[in-house]
Amino acid sequence: MCLFQFTARRLVSQAHCGLKASSSKKHKFCLEMARPSSNMADFREVFAKAKHIAIITGAGVSAESGVPTFRGAGGFWRKWQAQELATPGAFARNPSRVWEFYHYRREVMLSKHPNPAHIAIAECEKRLSKQGRSVVVITQNIDELHRKAGTKHLLEIHGSLFKTRCTSCGNVAANYKSPICPALAGKGCPDPDTEDAAIPVEDLPQCEEDSCNGLLRPHVVWFGEALDPSVLTAVEQELDICDLCLVVGTSSVVYPAAMFAPQVAARGVPVAEFNMEATPATNRFRFHFPGPCGTTLPPALARHETEIIS
Repeated sequence: MCLFQFTARRLVSQAHCGLKASSSKKHKFCLEMARPSSNMADFREVFAKAKHIAIITGAGVSAESGVPTFRGAGGFWRKWQAQELATPGAFARNPSRVWEFYHYRREVMLSKHPNPAHIAIAECEKRLSKQGRSVVVITQNIDELHRKAGTKHLLEIHGSLFKTRCTSCGNVAANYKSPICPALAGKGCPDPDTEDAAIPVEDLPQCEEDSCNGLLRPHVVWFGEALDPSVLTAVEQELDICDLCLVVGTSSVVYPAAMFAPQVAARGVPVAEFNMEATPATNRFRFHFPGPCGTTLPPALARHETEIIS
């Protein structure tokens, strides 16, 4: 993904402590932070006092619902990896093949359900909202499992599998049709021996806005495309006011999302990472809880004994 330049630009300049050395001896590199704590009781004390909680989620959350990640060994659809299909160039060359790939992903997602991590986040948001506290979910995932779990305050920085955008008029619309068009029915098999369907462009998903009939594409951010500036502005605003940040199921290597939590930590806000293993950003955070998010997150976000429920 292209790195979007924030208007304030501090997200870039402060994301990595000591990225650029000062020529003055009066300036020093930031000291390396102490190893993060895995003390749940300490985290719970911080959680109980937080008024604005930002939760950044990645593919690891959805993987626990059985969602294919298309990353690493075996991360292929037929003969291709996602980064070979999820590009404007691939769509321009072969829109039928790209739509087969996304039709397959849409159909898979219709059979998947939120796991305990998704549900814990949604229930936490609902409960804290009654106390005048806020929870926002900033997700890199395009599967809408957070929405299905009941999360309301959701920023999808990479778009959604269940939205389309017209390549002619630009209209964006929710689309939950199955199949998304008749020509894709039964298509999209991931087996490497499967032949391309070679569907004519006129039979692929078409825009229904004011008889436009333009070719639709998935409303997701492809490799080589910039993220939506309005979404990133909303993300920046949420990160500016949060007093607790959770990083859940993300490798912290995909930019610009990889900079979000380090930026928050740089201004002294507690950050807690919930992930199967340590990431390049782990040592910048106050807390790290290894293991499946569906196991570690529910007790972390459960009602604290000091909460007053009306």
